[in-house]
Amino acid sequence: MDQQTITLVQDSWAKVIPIAPAAGALFYANLFEADPSLKALFKGDMTQQASKLMQMINAAVAKLDDLDSLVPVLQQLGQRHSTYGVQPAHYDTVGAALLKTIEQGLGPAFTPATKEAWASVYGLIASVMMAETNAKA
Repeated sequence: MDQQTITLVQDSWAKVIPIAPAAGALFYANLFEADPSLKALFKGDMTQQASKLMQMINAAVAKLDDLDSLVPVLQQLGQRHSTYGVQPAHYDTVGAALLKTIEQGLGPAFTPATKEAWASVYGLIASVMMAETNAKA
């Protein structure tokens, strides 16, 4: 992953962090709008779930320049998600919901280059996590 991609994602994420609670709630609204069947995978408090999601994204974004430490975390996350019933096909829906949420949060600052950078980063994250999901399938 090149430095420009990392910088675009980290800089844009810094603009989302101040609205993290709203962004987390918006993400799940976007996710469930895209695929209402995914609601069944979530058993707990969605406010807490949204907070955990924002924390995880924050940690991943902070570690983009240290993939050696990020990849094992993503592998563990993928293993956990496979026990929740997450299927490889769900990752596309999640990615689309994430990009939509970031676009909604950033507004005009969500440039084509920023979108491409986020798509690239999410692709990496999803591929690592899916490898663990596929290993359990």
